[in-house]
Amino acid sequence: MRLTSSRVIGVEQRPLGETGLNVSVLGFGAGRIGGPDISDQAVDRLVGAVLDAGINLIDTARSYGLSEERLGRAVAPRRHQVLLSTKVGYGVPEVPDWTGPCITAGVDAALGRLRTDHLDLVHLHSCGLYILERRDVVDALVRAVAAGKVRVAAYAGEGMELIWAIRSGAFGAVQCSVSLVDQQALELVPEASARGIGVLAKRALGNAPWRFEARPPEGDVAEAWDRFGALALDRRDIAWPALFLRFAAFAPGVSSALVGTADVEHLAEAVTAVNQGPLEEEHVATMRAAFKRAGRAWSGRI
Repeated sequence: MRLTSSRVIGVEQRPLGETGLNVSVLGFGAGRIGGPDISDQAVDRLVGAVLDAGINLIDTARSYGLSEERLGRAVAPRRHQVLLSTKVGYGVPEVPDWTGPCITAGVDAALGRLRTDHLDLVHLHSCGLYILERRDVVDALVRAVAAGKVRVAAYAGEGMELIWAIRSGAFGAVQCSVSLVDQQALELVPEASARGIGVLAKRALGNAPWRFEARPPEGDVAEAWDRFGALALDRRDIAWPALFLRFAAFAPGVSSALVGTADVEHLAEAVTAVNQGPLEEEHVATMRAAFKRAGRAWSGRI
């Protein structure tokens, strides 16, 4: 299925902070396309549907299996339509993880896998605070920007590391968890926005905890399920996926909400949801209040 209906074409674009880039309000998280359960042909169809829907931001990582290689092939004919975002810091043969040389070599390797002469965003992928403070990995990424290999240096993470990244002056964008069950980062998003930093909301669907009648066995999904139950949210006749996605995509200061899927129908539903626009302010306020009441101690989930 191709997304050709006028109902789903023309996803809104917004500035990514002060980077000079404009990103679609809905971004595609490419983690699901890196595994053996999806064929190269299915990836090509899916990526084509992403671009046909007006989504111009695709986010991947070295740790997402074959995702970078498959994206490189799939987007090559339409590279001008897409902003490619990836993550580095590990996984370079014979180079120690989380060192300056690992960042430099990781950027070069990603350029090759993604078949491009530049990467639009490169994130340090959830490294610890002590690594950020050591500065060698940060400086290596900044040098990649100066060399023209990377357009925007970024950081992906939560907590104290996210605070450091926002205040460091080194990054043009950050990526953090934002969903109804992950609202902690919303306390920091206004500061990032005020500093001209673009914000990408990952885990926008919060592991889709509404799918389960009983607590699931997977740790991160179980945590989301626990939070979801504790919040006791009123969806007000809005489908859960649309409620989660619209909450994240239209949170003040968020540039784009990332959704990962390997299903074209689910992608179409996500596009339709964001095209419905923001939720009612009073509804958002009740869900923010529920989190402050039940989830004040809940940290952002990496």
